[in-house]
Amino acid sequence: MTDSVPFYRIENEAAASAVVLVCEHASNAFPPPWEDELGLAPDQRAAHIAWDPGALGVARGLARALDAALIHATASRLIYDLNRPPHAPGAMPAQSEVHRIPGNADLSAGERLARTRAHYIPFHAALAGLLSERLARGTRPALITVHSFTPVYFGQPRAVEFGVIHDADDRLARAIAARDTGLNTRLNEPYSASDGVAHMLARHATPFGLPHAMLEIRNDLIATPEAQADMAARLAPAIQAAINEVG
Repeated sequence: MTDSVPFYRIENEAAASAVVLVCEHASNAFPPPWEDELGLAPDQRAAHIAWDPGALGVARGLARALDAALIHATASRLIYDLNRPPHAPGAMPAQSEVHRIPGNADLSAGERLARTRAHYIPFHAALAGLLSERLARGTRPALITVHSFTPVYFGQPRAVEFGVIHDADDRLARAIAARDTGLNTRLNEPYSASDGVAHMLARHATPFGLPHAMLEIRNDLIATPEAQADMAARLAPAIQAAINEVG
């Protein structure tokens, strides 16, 4: 495994606003040395278990609309889920929903460490750098992560279209959820911090008292580039108004 190729990308790094966007499940790519794709079938690699379909397109649209920096992953969440700490079973899951992940079964401590060094540590160091630079300039960045979720989970349809999740500080999430976006919007659905999904916020926002929110968009609403652009245009004013309100 090489340590020279980062499995993340930063876009609009010199953005004027203090907003920092994160899309940790942006890609379903399986770069070397995982080019065997962990033993998954093509339909599994395309499914939500491998990434958050549509999330990167929305995140890029929000980055343009808000003039925000964006950091996103360039490898599948099944290699390493960047929104999970290294000791969590879900960081390199042997099973996701009903799908077995053969390449993650019986990983040794050395294999887990190698993936952590290749994916988790560099990504989180880069995000910490983006936030630290903004804090050093005297600005108070808002950290917003962008995700998508499947409309049917374990056979159950989900009515919610837009979920807003928070860690310890709920002010920004509540302010976003209170805006009228024309979507069926719910706070702390379809997940909440109690489900272990707020690691990114808990690590990078809560210790510094930064406003934060995790956005979850139902992926059938952002299945095309046009739909992703439309969703970003719909959500950006709500996000900006909420940030202005919270201060």
